[in-house]
Amino acid sequence: MRRLLSLLPFLLFLLAAPAWAADKAPGFTLRDLDNRSVSLAQYAGKVVLISFWATWCTPCQAEMPHLQRFHDQYRSQGFTVLSINTDDPRSASQVKPIVKAKQLTFPVLLDRETTVVGLFNPAKTLPFSVLIDREGAIAKVFTGYTPGDEVQVEASVQALLGPPPAATP
Repeated sequence: MRRLLSLLPFLLFLLAAPAWAADKAPGFTLRDLDNRSVSLAQYAGKVVLISFWATWCTPCQAEMPHLQRFHDQYRSQGFTVLSINTDDPRSASQVKPIVKAKQLTFPVLLDRETTVVGLFNPAKTLPFSVLIDREGAIAKVFTGYTPGDEVQVEASVQALLGPPPAATP
């Protein structure tokens, strides 16, 4: 019995392990700002950067222009950003104005109950981004944001996309 009890913390750790400890990204479906249903499965075969954020998170908002640039620059190569807002219903009214002010064109999804962020990041640290490869596996996880971090994120995106297609004469 004592031996079993000594294993309890380890077993609890395994049960609470975040999704990035697994090979495949967990599937999910959320509503976007227009109340349309959007699922991760819709982006199968693409490189996807899932970015979790909240309106009160200053580093999250500082990161957004870089995410928009990545989305614009690499979209034609099979890349997209899925932005997942984790604000609760009380602060949800602030999401659309921020998206509009920052001129974000990538999908912005709403995770009001923080169910999806809990799948990927049980600690619910923000900002938090997960890079998923074309096979649906978690390739890299980025926690937090300080200026300059976007260089590493972009390099990771480029590595998964491979060399750009050669220009045809």
